[in-house]
Amino acid sequence: MDFQDLLLQQIINGVSLGAMYSLLALGFTMVYGIIELINFAHFNVFMVGSFIALWVLQAMGFAGQSTILYGLPLVGVLLVTLLITMLSSGALGVVIERTALRPLRGMPGTAPMITTIGVSYILFNVILLTVGADTKNFANPMPRVQWDIGEAVVRLREVLLWGVSLMLMLALHYFVRRTKMGKAMQATAQDQEAARMMGVDVDRVVVTAFFLGSALAGAAGMIFGLYYNSTSFIIGYTAGLRAFTAAVLGGIGNIPGAMVGGILIGLIESLGGQFLAVRWTDVIIFSILVLVLVFRPSGLFGRGAPSKS
Repeated sequence: MDFQDLLLQQIINGVSLGAMYSLLALGFTMVYGIIELINFAHFNVFMVGSFIALWVLQAMGFAGQSTILYGLPLVGVLLVTLLITMLSSGALGVVIERTALRPLRGMPGTAPMITTIGVSYILFNVILLTVGADTKNFANPMPRVQWDIGEAVVRLREVLLWGVSLMLMLALHYFVRRTKMGKAMQATAQDQEAARMMGVDVDRVVVTAFFLGSALAGAAGMIFGLYYNSTSFIIGYTAGLRAFTAAVLGGIGNIPGAMVGGILIGLIESLGGQFLAVRWTDVIIFSILVLVLVFRPSGLFGRGAPSKS
């Protein structure tokens, strides 16, 4: 494979990774944009989402390369699995907010953020102790369809990943910009007390943000499992840190910034691993995190603003 084809292949791989990181980064940025909280439990909501998708596929009896199950075509099976995974992950996010974070709302200092770290470790250990430490294999439902571009290859799974990710991102953008609840979320992000005085139900807005962010994390977890055909209790750490870096790079609290940041981190990971060395990928990615925090804390698309706390 010559250099141009190799470069194109790594761009394809990088955009695929970036789409997954973008979905995960959106969860960070939505919660931070409204209550200025970095939700580290989001790492392992993503991990739990991958297991929920695995269990749903297993419960439906999915195995091998079958394209029809219970009268549903492959696309129907995947849509049902995606819907259940997103709803379950979203419900998990709501439970976390109601039980662990709402009692701490308004408390000064780092107590809420430290609490999310504790919740993250609870999820991590619950899956470890109940499922085990070994890697779990997903069934590979995708037909072996691919398109050749020179010597580079685009597979059906990449096309579906791009399509689902783009659809979810556009749906979120429409929800935030065009719906009544979305405008309430924007108002709360601008000034929580003023929004409350104008009749906005701030508690409902916060719950909605956690639900949507966690649902997107669940979708990213399902995509991870189908893309790599495996999952494990440990996947939340690395993917979550890279998604957090993507959110910071784009401008945490900025939805388009999270999308662009995810794509950039995916491309850096793919191209860096190919043309430098895989062992240097994390050095590059987290060096970017440090540099952005030092020289442009608001990110590429964020705007500096005074704290609302």
